[in-house]
Amino acid sequence: MAMRCQKCEKPATFHITDLLGPEIVVLHLCPDCAKQYLQPESTAPSPTIANVLQGQLKLEQTADELKKLDARQCPTCGISFLEFRQHGRLGCPNDYEVFRRELDVLLMNMHGAVEHKGKHPKRPMRSPAETQQIIRLRRELKEAIEQEDYENASRLRDLIRSHEQESQRGA
Repeated sequence: MAMRCQKCEKPATFHITDLLGPEIVVLHLCPDCAKQYLQPESTAPSPTIANVLQGQLKLEQTADELKKLDARQCPTCGISFLEFRQHGRLGCPNDYEVFRRELDVLLMNMHGAVEHKGKHPKRPMRSPAETQQIIRLRRELKEAIEQEDYENASRLRDLIRSHEQESQRGA
């Protein structure tokens, strides 16, 4: 099902995220409405230097807020919000809590809800503690490989396999 323009119900091909002060506004617009939104027909007089400077200060403030948001990291998997924005994937289940406010806005716009109402897996899921343990071990494995500590890396690899096999047997 294609996303519809929020203004006129045509197919939305432009997805705009606007940071307006503390609010994040996400718009899904058709080309015509996007053009109108991005280049509004202004009946106001041409901008004064004061208005231009005020607009520039707002942009800098918004850029600072986005910079702070992008630097936030998940303590479990280490992914930053910037990495999520660039790749479109979260690192672990804990990210839903760490970035809850920002993700709720995205989920609401994409799915119309922030709570899952669909199918659930047939096999039991790992406990959150077990999932976090495996994620932590994988991060340590990656660091050990980067530091060329291959003995520790092989120990961590075996430990991860052991945890994964245990959780499959319990399923």
